[in-house]
Amino acid sequence: MRGRVSFMARSARAGCAALFLGMTGAVFAQGAAVAIAPEATAVLKRMTDYIGGLSQFSASTRNTLEVVTLEGEKLQFDAAAEVAVQRPNRLRAVRNGDQQAQTLYYDGATLTLVDRSGGKERYASLPAPATIEGALDLARAQFDLEAPGGDLLYRDAYALLMEDVVAARYVGTTLVDGVRCHHLAFRGTQTDWQLWVADGAQPYPRKMVITSKWMTGAPQFTMMASDWNAQAKLPAERFTYSPGKGAERVGIVRPAVKNDKEGTR
Repeated sequence: MRGRVSFMARSARAGCAALFLGMTGAVFAQGAAVAIAPEATAVLKRMTDYIGGLSQFSASTRNTLEVVTLEGEKLQFDAAAEVAVQRPNRLRAVRNGDQQAQTLYYDGATLTLVDRSGGKERYASLPAPATIEGALDLARAQFDLEAPGGDLLYRDAYALLMEDVVAARYVGTTLVDGVRCHHLAFRGTQTDWQLWVADGAQPYPRKMVITSKWMTGAPQFTMMASDWNAQAKLPAERFTYSPGKGAERVGIVRPAVKNDKEGTR
């Protein structure tokens, strides 16, 4: 799989994941007898095929990252993000939160990461591959950066999401922000994750929760997705970065991270 670690495994290593829900013990009560339910993978495949088949779209996400300090205290950090995609070779991702203010631009030829943390505008640009998938791989390798729900943007997202799965359940249907969704639960070797997929003709992902189950405190990463728009007007200039006055070009852009005796993020 492009020789890279899956998003689920990266989340475990980075410390992103979950509170234990009361339902979890009941859903997976059979332990080792749990298998990969075809009802769950069918919904996941339908979602990834649908997203992968869109020529363009935009969406918004609200993300919450839990961090467990060395003293065992849980802290939460929130971020809002927006992503715009125009296949096969245009991407823009904006992320603003407690720890960062970043925008990723990809115009088919150049990948640029802009960081506006601390009131300063810094950017780094690299020649980029000819596809969104290649650009996302480059962003991870060079900038250690994840676009919002990054793995969901790949055309082969199903294979990427399933590569570490050892068990899967179809939990049922529920409402997420007023939208009827299929609730799926997956278990991996390092992380467990849940996904809520909209019912109907437009199976967009509406919520995702990732649990780093072997980390102390089992921290959680939660993503809420909304404002999906497959008819968005996406002019070419939206994907190209023009440096502002006083912008500084640098090598690698890293957001400032607060030091308050936290454990691994």
